[in-house]
Amino acid sequence: MNSSQLRMARAATRLSVRELAELAGVTPATISRFETEKGGLQMKTVQSIQGALEKLGVVFVAKNGGPAGIRYEPIQED
Repeated sequence: MNSSQLRMARAATRLSVRELAELAGVTPATISRFETEKGGLQMKTVQSIQGALEKLGVVFVAKNGGPAGIRYEPIQED
């Protein structure tokens, strides 16, 4: 997950920085710092954020001959 994918995923899920931080168990400053490319993240932190977004239906698409991106299909609750 790169910073632009994080921004896309957060926009798609309509989560605020604070909401995503809470779901991922990190601080809002961590989310903001990564989104604005003012700092990198440890792999454990990336996995926490990415995992929280994937539980909501975000699929991260790797760069494979084109730009990295996301797909979003909200998880339907029964």
